[in-house]
Amino acid sequence: MRRFAFSLLISCALLAPTLSHAATMVPSGNRNAEQPAIPGASVRRTKAGKTSFDQKYEKIRDLLASDKKLIAKIKSTANAYGIAPIHIVGALVGEHTYNVDAYDRLQSYYVKAASYAGNSFRFAYDGESIADFIKRPEFAGCKGDSYELWTCREDIWDAKFRGKSVGGRSYPDNRFSAVFFQPFYAGQTFGLGQVNPLTALMMSDMVSRTSGLPKLDENDAGEVYRAIMDPDQSLAFTAAIIRKSIDDYRKIAGMDISRNPGLTATLYNIGNSKARARALAAKNAGGATVWPEENYYGWLINDKLAELQALL
Repeated sequence: MRRFAFSLLISCALLAPTLSHAATMVPSGNRNAEQPAIPGASVRRTKAGKTSFDQKYEKIRDLLASDKKLIAKIKSTANAYGIAPIHIVGALVGEHTYNVDAYDRLQSYYVKAASYAGNSFRFAYDGESIADFIKRPEFAGCKGDSYELWTCREDIWDAKFRGKSVGGRSYPDNRFSAVFFQPFYAGQTFGLGQVNPLTALMMSDMVSRTSGLPKLDENDAGEVYRAIMDPDQSLAFTAAIIRKSIDDYRKIAGMDISRNPGLTATLYNIGNSKARARALAAKNAGGATVWPEENYYGWLINDKLAELQALL
């Protein structure tokens, strides 16, 4: 009897976290009947490349369809992070349809990643390295794992430095990632998953814990770029970003978005899943159900879901 009681106690302890995070399943499909407006920057970038969104979509779709090794990598990575592989496919398709044009072969991504290896550059703004910047007293309270640490630093940037003059030094009214983590001034995201260097630093602990990759260091910009440009590593960061957005919406907003790839693609595109989950929770505080909505990027993924699922 005592053995049974002990076993029951252990079972309840294991089950408790799952029950405490019970969430409302978000319906599949799009909440918007028509695709939300596509940003002008994406339109201009596509026109400048003398292509179209349809052509770019077909190019990344065809790359995925023709590369069984890539699909196998996507499936194994998704499994490691406990997400359906369609979420990774959705993120890749969205990025290469609206932000960049896909290479014809996966090997091209490896070659591009190798071209950055050994280059010496650093994350800095106007001669001030990120390492020196985050030593300022304003950041002293930032603690926790890499996600909490860098999210805190980004929040402090927005609140105390962005567009302000501090200690006789002026800072641009721009995102933290754009000011300190864009040494090439030719785009902020790179590689198969188009991951931002700051986002990679945020996800470093989860990726190290789950995939066994070395933790990233803001003082080694070259290694950060190699991680987000090498497909064997970058897929792990893509999966981690998606996993975090699903967890944030479940824990904070009480919404399960794990069966709606359009929503995870939307969050992959716009970022800040924790803040957006908080905003959604506030909207639902009165008892009414307000569903999260997809943007133009996520809308495409849900609209093409059957075709994209067939790739897997």
